[in-house]
Amino acid sequence: MALEKKQRDPNAKKAQGKKESPKKDPPKAKKATPKKAKKAAKKTAAKTGAKKDAAPAKKKEAPKKLAPIVVRASSRYVRVAPRKARLVADQVRGLQIDKARALLQFSPRGAAQDIGKLIESAAANAENNHDLIADEMRVAEITVDEGPTLRRYRPRALGRATPINKRTSHIAVALSPEGDEF
Repeated sequence: MALEKKQRDPNAKKAQGKKESPKKDPPKAKKATPKKAKKAAKKTAAKTGAKKDAAPAKKKEAPKKLAPIVVRASSRYVRVAPRKARLVADQVRGLQIDKARALLQFSPRGAAQDIGKLIESAAANAENNHDLIADEMRVAEITVDEGPTLRRYRPRALGRATPINKRTSHIAVALSPEGDEF
């Protein structure tokens, strides 16, 4: 009889060696939580190109306010350490052009001369490019960012060398008419 079973079922040995695992039901769909529902809605909106919180077409939009005129000037790779230039920039920020010029003219700091030239350049841009009166402008923004550092070495005793970092700055100024507030 055993031969008959083997002849009938060639995979009998394989089936005998393996235990049948109980059949598992397919996984049930979990209920979506509110967070997951929001994520799914965002994904579908992103795929379809719909805007987030899109307003109905019937509502009219409020008229857009015109942005205040901002005159910009920048100076890059200035050979002043950013930390030293920021001390001067913080004094000038928010001042009228006349007061800023006076402060920079009599400041003992070396960065004051470079920042003074930059403010003069921005005032000239206001007059020539935007037909504004330079004396009625104020320093709306002034930023001092770090530029590349020039690395040099100084010889020292016993054949040693110590590094010297010559730092540079990128300075940017934005002037706006006096009446406009950000």
